[in-house]
Amino acid sequence: MATRREDQQAAREARLDELHGKLTAAVDQLVSGEDWKRALAFAANFRSRSFNNTLLIWAQHAAAYERGLVPESTPSYVAGYKQWQGLGRQVQKGQPGYQIIAPVTGRFASATPQDADSWRRLGKFEKPRPGEAVRSKMVGVRPAYVWDASQTAGDDIPEPPRPKLLEGEAPTGLWEGLASQVKAAGFDLVDVVAASEIYGANGVTDYAAHTVTVRGDMDAAARVKTLAHELGHVLMHGPENQDARQHRGISEVEAESVALMICAAHGIDTSGYTIPYVSGWAGQVEGSEPAEVVKSTGERVRTVALKILDQLDTTQVGNGTPPGLERDTPARETTRQAVAADRATPVGREPVLAEARSL
Repeated sequence: MATRREDQQAAREARLDELHGKLTAAVDQLVSGEDWKRALAFAANFRSRSFNNTLLIWAQHAAAYERGLVPESTPSYVAGYKQWQGLGRQVQKGQPGYQIIAPVTGRFASATPQDADSWRRLGKFEKPRPGEAVRSKMVGVRPAYVWDASQTAGDDIPEPPRPKLLEGEAPTGLWEGLASQVKAAGFDLVDVVAASEIYGANGVTDYAAHTVTVRGDMDAAARVKTLAHELGHVLMHGPENQDARQHRGISEVEAESVALMICAAHGIDTSGYTIPYVSGWAGQVEGSEPAEVVKSTGERVRTVALKILDQLDTTQVGNGTPPGLERDTPARETTRQAVAADRATPVGREPVLAEARSL
């Protein structure tokens, strides 16, 4: 006869299988370049979440909208049940939570932390021995739940400043911020008068000469978008990257997608972006399923875009986390919640944990 713990584990595995099915279905809907663009623009507004979890939130919110459970087709902020309570809001009765993938972490101790093989996992209430170092690391995943702000009621949610741009205008400080990252990577930034000087392109990255060139006869928004694209190449597609050399189409998709996310995070219109047909570039990796290529590409793009955005001193749109939540949930509390994730909790009432970037 199965024990209670075994039943709980089986239930968790069943929900993870269900999540995998939802994620696969969401990826399968990204059949065109326009679909990919919409997914990346959405991810830019929910960049605190992994790409997989962004797709899960997107798909489940769309289903809730079709059922008339939420008033808008796009979510605004998402958080866990207890996190909304901490912000003075309550999930309304009958509102389903959106399933996402959250990490399970464990505590490990070692008397010789420099030895990678010396770390041992501590039991739930076990204390480290005198002189041992302690660290936490991810040991698995579990299903968790979030709700959109429109599914809750209570205290007002403060609205942070948003970029306000005229057509063709670039956000204040964005060009300078991107240019400094290009230079920090060891590349010189070169201006040319027209595209004819760089073979008709808007921009070119030369890995041998360590230069990034951007044409000067474009409006400010187009120039900053081109610079973001080339910075994507600089950070992702150098000569040491064998995959980039083998799959030129995917490297262009990645660079354009990084630029799209950076622009979307600054309120720049992304309707002019051109992304090749998804099934075309996703099928270039021999021996890999296109759906897996799409997911890994999305997370790779998100990781690089987030690295760039984190270094910019610019006004950006929100990242999908309710204002004030980071302040109200200190790191030590997040760690405590993550360690407690092994405990089974009622379906739909699980706290949201800090996501591992690989999820």
